[in-house]
Amino acid sequence: MKIDLPPVCASSQAEKCPVRDVLDCIGDRWSVLVLTNLSVGTLRFTEIKRAIGDISQRMLSQTLRTLERDGYLSRKVYPTVPPKVEYTLTSLGTSLLEKMEPLVQWAFENHQEVKKARAAYVPPPAAGAL
Repeated sequence: MKIDLPPVCASSQAEKCPVRDVLDCIGDRWSVLVLTNLSVGTLRFTEIKRAIGDISQRMLSQTLRTLERDGYLSRKVYPTVPPKVEYTLTSLGTSLLEKMEPLVQWAFENHQEVKKARAAYVPPPAAGAL
């Protein structure tokens, strides 16, 4: 099955490649989880952290900053003590999530199959080792 996609950029064009530029942000360990959790609506930092579970506060802060910088979510700070901060998907974030939804669904449907393949995998011998 051939998928009709534009050609992926050559390594000499890495800094100009839109595929690498976008996937560098959303292809990390946490971004998809943050975005999918925000699909339910506006959430506070602690609510996102609780929903994900095993992410550190530092990593969540860094992920939220990156997603905000790239325009996928917005951050609203309320001048209260302690400060109240809420995060919401932007239209760009919502459009990305719509495209990612089939991938997330695929992951749920095929997780056991992937785990079986990992368990059955036997790495080839190292080069030169016979």
